[in-house]
Amino acid sequence: MIVVVDASVLVAELLRRRGRELFAHPDLQCVVAEEQWGEARHELQKRVAAMAGQGRLSSEQGEKLLGVVHDFVEDDVIEVVPRTFYEHMERAARRRVPRNPNDWAPVALALALNVAILTGDHDFLGCGCPTWTIETLTTELGPS
Repeated sequence: MIVVVDASVLVAELLRRRGRELFAHPDLQCVVAEEQWGEARHELQKRVAAMAGQGRLSSEQGEKLLGVVHDFVEDDVIEVVPRTFYEHMERAARRRVPRNPNDWAPVALALALNVAILTGDHDFLGCGCPTWTIETLTTELGPS
């Protein structure tokens, strides 16, 4: 199964063991729009720095966690899809997410691939693409 992963889910779940385990499930292929990956990478660095600043992680643990995240993309556990692949769907995608037009890229990618979006964001409801939540997808796939 292929799913387009929304940036907010990507950030939250890459910081959790359960999320990394889900993304690595053998029956799942996770893809992310190029714009969303840029946003996610920036937010991951901010969150890891905040966790280290709060004493929840050491600097070394934070760097290790960011390395694990980087490896997920380098090893194609999560595939970053270039904008050129889905930009032809931008106009239609923007119409489908009027509450937040910045969310056009995952919708365009989902439309181009004819797949669902993994999200917790209600702005994607009604966009014409199926959606999954972490909980329902985890239940659907079962143990890896």
